[in-house]
Amino acid sequence: MDCRTLRDWVHRFHAEGHSGLYDRPRTGSERRLTREQEAALKQIVRDGPDHERDGVVRWRRVDLQAVIKQRFEVEYHERTVGKVLHRLGFSHISTRARHPKAD
Repeated sequence: MDCRTLRDWVHRFHAEGHSGLYDRPRTGSERRLTREQEAALKQIVRDGPDHERDGVVRWRRVDLQAVIKQRFEVEYHERTVGKVLHRLGFSHISTRARHPKAD
Protein backbone atom coordinates (compact mmCIF):
# COMPACT_ATOMS: atom_id res chain seq x y z
CA MET A 1 0.00 0.00 0.00
CA ASP A 2 1.21 3.45 -0.85
CA CYS A 3 1.57 6.03 1.93
CA ARG A 4 -0.47 8.53 -0.09
CA THR A 5 -3.37 6.06 -0.34
CA LEU A 6 -3.35 5.54 3.42
CA ARG A 7 -3.23 9.29 3.99
CA ASP A 8 -6.22 9.80 1.66
CA TRP A 9 -8.17 7.12 3.52
CA VAL A 10 -7.43 8.74 6.88
CA HIS A 11 -8.59 12.14 5.59
CA ARG A 12 -11.78 10.61 4.16
CA PHE A 13 -12.43 8.77 7.43
CA HIS A 14 -12.02 11.93 9.48
CA ALA A 15 -14.24 13.93 7.11
CA GLU A 16 -17.01 11.36 6.50
CA GLY A 17 -16.62 8.55 9.02
CA HIS A 18 -16.96 4.89 7.99
CA SER A 19 -19.07 5.75 4.95
CA GLY A 20 -16.15 7.73 3.55
CA LEU A 21 -14.15 4.52 3.12
CA TYR A 22 -16.61 2.91 0.68
CA ASP A 23 -15.84 3.04 -3.02
CA ARG A 24 -17.48 5.95 -4.74
CA PRO A 25 -19.54 5.43 -7.89
CA ARG A 26 -17.64 5.96 -11.09
CA THR A 27 -19.18 7.64 -14.09
CA GLY A 28 -17.29 5.78 -16.81
CA SER A 29 -17.51 6.69 -20.45
CA GLU A 30 -20.76 7.43 -22.25
CA ARG A 31 -22.40 4.71 -24.30
CA ARG A 32 -21.80 5.11 -28.00
CA LEU A 33 -25.07 3.42 -28.97
CA THR A 34 -28.31 5.11 -28.01
CA ARG A 35 -31.08 3.15 -26.32
CA GLU A 36 -32.96 2.98 -29.62
CA GLN A 37 -29.88 1.62 -31.39
CA GLU A 38 -29.36 -0.94 -28.63
CA ALA A 39 -32.99 -2.03 -28.97
CA ALA A 40 -32.48 -2.38 -32.74
CA LEU A 41 -29.29 -4.39 -32.17
CA LYS A 42 -31.14 -6.65 -29.73
CA GLN A 43 -33.80 -7.30 -32.38
CA ILE A 44 -31.11 -8.00 -35.00
CA VAL A 45 -29.51 -10.60 -32.72
CA ARG A 46 -32.90 -12.15 -31.86
CA ASP A 47 -33.93 -12.41 -35.52
CA GLY A 48 -30.64 -14.06 -36.42
CA PRO A 49 -28.63 -13.55 -39.57
CA ASP A 50 -29.96 -13.91 -43.09
CA HIS A 51 -27.48 -16.20 -44.82
CA GLU A 52 -27.90 -14.51 -48.18
CA ARG A 53 -27.71 -10.93 -46.89
CA ASP A 54 -25.22 -11.34 -44.03
CA GLY A 55 -23.19 -14.28 -45.34
CA VAL A 56 -23.20 -16.13 -42.00
CA VAL A 57 -25.41 -18.79 -40.45
CA ARG A 58 -25.01 -17.61 -36.84
CA TRP A 59 -23.84 -14.40 -35.23
CA ARG A 60 -20.32 -14.09 -33.90
CA ARG A 61 -18.97 -11.00 -32.20
CA VAL A 62 -16.83 -10.13 -35.20
CA ASP A 63 -19.89 -10.34 -37.47
CA LEU A 64 -21.93 -8.12 -35.16
CA GLN A 65 -19.00 -5.72 -34.97
CA ALA A 66 -19.30 -5.23 -38.74
CA VAL A 67 -23.10 -4.90 -38.55
CA ILE A 68 -22.82 -2.22 -35.84
CA LYS A 69 -20.27 -0.31 -37.89
CA GLN A 70 -22.36 -0.56 -41.05
CA ARG A 71 -25.79 0.26 -39.61
CA PHE A 72 -25.00 2.58 -36.72
CA GLU A 73 -21.60 4.00 -37.79
CA VAL A 74 -20.10 3.10 -34.41
CA GLU A 75 -16.82 1.22 -34.10
CA TYR A 76 -16.44 -1.23 -31.23
CA HIS A 77 -13.67 -3.65 -30.38
CA GLU A 78 -14.74 -7.28 -30.65
CA ARG A 79 -14.54 -7.70 -26.88
CA THR A 80 -16.71 -4.63 -26.33
CA VAL A 81 -19.34 -6.13 -28.62
CA GLY A 82 -19.44 -9.07 -26.18
CA LYS A 83 -19.92 -6.67 -23.27
CA VAL A 84 -22.76 -4.91 -25.09
CA LEU A 85 -24.42 -8.26 -25.80
CA HIS A 86 -24.08 -9.26 -22.15
CA ARG A 87 -25.63 -5.96 -21.08
CA LEU A 88 -28.52 -6.65 -23.48
CA GLY A 89 -29.12 -10.00 -21.78
CA PHE A 90 -27.44 -12.35 -24.23
CA SER A 91 -25.06 -15.16 -23.34
CA HIS A 92 -21.99 -16.34 -25.21
CA ILE A 93 -23.31 -19.89 -25.14
CA SER A 94 -24.68 -21.12 -28.44
CA THR A 95 -26.74 -24.18 -29.20
CA ARG A 96 -25.02 -27.31 -30.30
CA ALA A 97 -25.22 -27.95 -34.02
CA ARG A 98 -27.40 -30.90 -35.09
CA HIS A 99 -27.30 -32.85 -38.28
CA PRO A 100 -30.55 -32.40 -40.24
CA LYS A 101 -31.06 -36.17 -40.46
CA ALA A 102 -30.51 -36.78 -36.74
CA ASP A 103 -33.35 -38.27 -34.67
